[in-house]
Amino acid sequence: MKYYLRILRFAKPYLGYAGLNVLFNILATVFSLFSIGALIPILDMIFGEEILADPSTPVYFSLDTAKEFAYYHIGLWVLEVGKLSALAYICVISISAILIKNISTYLALYFIAPLRNGLIHDIRTTVHARCLELPISFFNDKRKGDLLTRMTTDIAEIEYSMLSSLEMIFKEPLNIGLTVTILLWMSPSLTLFVLLVLPISGLIISTIGKSLKRSSSKAQNQLGYLMSLLEESLGGVRIIKAFNAEETVEGKFNRASGSLTKMMDKVHHKRDASSPISETLGVTVVMAIIWFGGKQVFEGEISSGSLISFIAFFYMLIPSLKKLTTGIFNIQKSNASSERIFEILDTYNPIEEIANPKSLNTFEKEIKFENVSFSYEKGGTKVLKNINFSIPKGKTVALVGSSGSGKTTISNLLPRFYDSTEGAVSIDGKDIKDLGIKELRSHLGIVSQESILFNDTIRNNIALGDNEASLEAVQNAAKVANAHEFIDKMESGYDQNIGERGNKLSGGQKQRMSIARALLSDPPILILDEATSALDTESEKLVQEALNHLMENRTSLIIAHRLSTIQHADEILVMENGEIVERGRHLELLDKKGTYHKLVKMQSLA
Repeated sequence: MKYYLRILRFAKPYLGYAGLNVLFNILATVFSLFSIGALIPILDMIFGEEILADPSTPVYFSLDTAKEFAYYHIGLWVLEVGKLSALAYICVISISAILIKNISTYLALYFIAPLRNGLIHDIRTTVHARCLELPISFFNDKRKGDLLTRMTTDIAEIEYSMLSSLEMIFKEPLNIGLTVTILLWMSPSLTLFVLLVLPISGLIISTIGKSLKRSSSKAQNQLGYLMSLLEESLGGVRIIKAFNAEETVEGKFNRASGSLTKMMDKVHHKRDASSPISETLGVTVVMAIIWFGGKQVFEGEISSGSLISFIAFFYMLIPSLKKLTTGIFNIQKSNASSERIFEILDTYNPIEEIANPKSLNTFEKEIKFENVSFSYEKGGTKVLKNINFSIPKGKTVALVGSSGSGKTTISNLLPRFYDSTEGAVSIDGKDIKDLGIKELRSHLGIVSQESILFNDTIRNNIALGDNEASLEAVQNAAKVANAHEFIDKMESGYDQNIGERGNKLSGGQKQRMSIARALLSDPPILILDEATSALDTESEKLVQEALNHLMENRTSLIIAHRLSTIQHADEILVMENGEIVERGRHLELLDKKGTYHKLVKMQSLA
């Protein structure tokens, strides 16, 4: 129930709806019991040969005297109006009670709907917001398909299993409480016997419920793995076909799907067992009541009519117990999904913003890396070791080296996608950990090797993060980025949708749009991560021209594989195994005949 209670905390804004639901459930329960069960003694008086009428006034209060008092006045009323008239009144009262009960039931459901839907909306948006807050490292450790499953299937499971039981959790305890009160009024000893027998049934149901939760947890994890395989298959379908790997991928997916099917069979078998088990246990309890109550009848402790009335009321209790049992089973089943949701919400975010961050209104002097070391895991292998360099305002520093040398890791530290393990990164003498994260990133423009575009219009992709950007400003940025010409030729121009990840555009077009996006934000500091390495010669020329426009009067940190693009950098840092092994300008490094010279020679630039 721990996760159920945590889920219910999301219901705080909707407590008014919960209160109305409880109110109408109470009315529905009261009129349900009154419409049928409470009329049994009245009908006994109408159709019986004698009417209980004891004019004596009780000198003390007890359940028996209260019953006698009530029966006495009901009997007087029947004598006064006549049996036929009393029967007519009872029919009208029953119909009215049933009508009020059904109206109350509808209103209870009417007011629970905004609570359920609002609660799910809040969970969904909270999980999505949390995912956007978490660091890049979190997504490196998780399968995308598993995260998608948590945000879709797991939340849907909470809505279907847990919140569908929400109304039962509110309503059925009320129904059970009122019914048990009537049973106590009718026969305390029989009711006590029932309350001693029912916990045994509860223990059996609880054991099955815990087993159901374990099976559900395994099934949800397997579903996340299956979704990951599906996402990988759809994303890599070109490579799968090129290498005739259809059978391999299909076999892997089929095995995972088969395992999920077996797990879901177990889940459904256990969940479907809840109703027949609870019904069997209910009938067993009724038989026990008949035996124990019959014994009391034979001993003269209660009348046979009272026993029949007691059993009738207990039968009215059984549906409520069954619904409550089903609700508990559903909650147990959805607890596994809740646990997976809260695993995201409870994930520690190491990229924290201090309570009162320093301000960085303008960039005036330099960016500085001082004795910076970094490892992806605490106590793990250092991928950066004692990095020291600075980038004065308006200058360009380039990072070169083989793959895995630490170039991209350095660029990820500046916008605080990761935080350094040792040392400090500062801007104008202020440690970036002391700055507001949004303000820090507002001073940065990033163009990466992979152009990240969204299934939206060209205008919205360029104006990402700036909802108030005018069309004229977007067009000006596109012109400087050499993108306006191809955009203008499109059927819908800047309102053209570019498809999933911009798949309607070429690589060069996507990269120029990314540059236009960076230009529109007009950042004083640029991070260019291999922005031209994946392009053909013609596209590279256009993109390089756009990058040159972008870098004018800006401070730039460039990561490049194609060394022709960084010959004019103010300083080139050569990386190897997380360390700076050479530094200087292009010609200086060539004269050293070291690592940089070897890289240039391999690319035939010397």
